[in-house]
Amino acid sequence: MTEKDINIEDEELQEDAQDAATVNETETTADETENTADNPSEGKDAEAGEATEKDPLEAAQEEIESLKDKYLRSVAEFDNYRKRTLKEKADLILNGGEKTVSAILPVIDDMERAIENGKKTDDVAVLREGMELIYHKFMKTLEGLGVKKIETENADFSTDVHEAVAMVPGMGDDKKGKVIDCLQTGYLLNDKVIRHAKVAVGQ
Repeated sequence: MTEKDINIEDEELQEDAQDAATVNETETTADETENTADNPSEGKDAEAGEATEKDPLEAAQEEIESLKDKYLRSVAEFDNYRKRTLKEKADLILNGGEKTVSAILPVIDDMERAIENGKKTDDVAVLREGMELIYHKFMKTLEGLGVKKIETENADFSTDVHEAVAMVPGMGDDKKGKVIDCLQTGYLLNDKVIRHAKVAVGQ
């Protein structure tokens, strides 16, 4: 084999090596393209990540607008609640006694009839009976509204419901600290004292 033949063979080997390298590069590029085609989400995720990183200011502004909207809604709701509460309170102050007044109106009607009938008779017993009937009806009406008398007969003196206006000495040990007489009736409204009973207490 001559030197010329050796050179020709070397050139052919170099060309084969170059062709093989070209084929490998082409296959690698094809594989990358295929992988991208098989997993398009990876490309989208990368783009989305880039977009998120690119607009932090816009995301912050959107959050601020959302919080501002929630704040304004809360303020509006609280203002409506405050106005409604004030209105209900005013109505309660103005009309809170409506139930009581409505309940005693029939008693007033009976009193008016008793006065008219009293003009037609001089019989004291009839007038007294009429007054007693009206009184009992009125007390029953008050009980329906939650009003009760404070019992004082043979009761132990209690500062919770009684007010001592007199001390009565010489009543004996069994009457000491006991209510001897009631000078003014006391009343409870739903178990709350609205007027203490004024009493004389044994000493």
